[in-house]
Amino acid sequence: MEELRARIDAGTYKERYPIPSIKRLAEEFGVAEGTVRKVLALLTQENRIRPISGKGTFVRRREEWADNAP
Repeated sequence: MEELRARIDAGTYKERYPIPSIKRLAEEFGVAEGTVRKVLALLTQENRIRPISGKGTFVRRREEWADNAP
């Protein structure tokens, strides 16, 4: 699932826009939905994404990412 982080880092998924649903990501990467949830939890901890209840999961601005912190 490093591919998902790479897509975010490369700008495939644009800042402030939603990423595909858990179901769609699971189908695309050929993994279980639980695996996708775990990866999304890690990316949330890194501040790369932000889940918003009822709306989806959005890519945060690059300045907010944990590895860009001062």
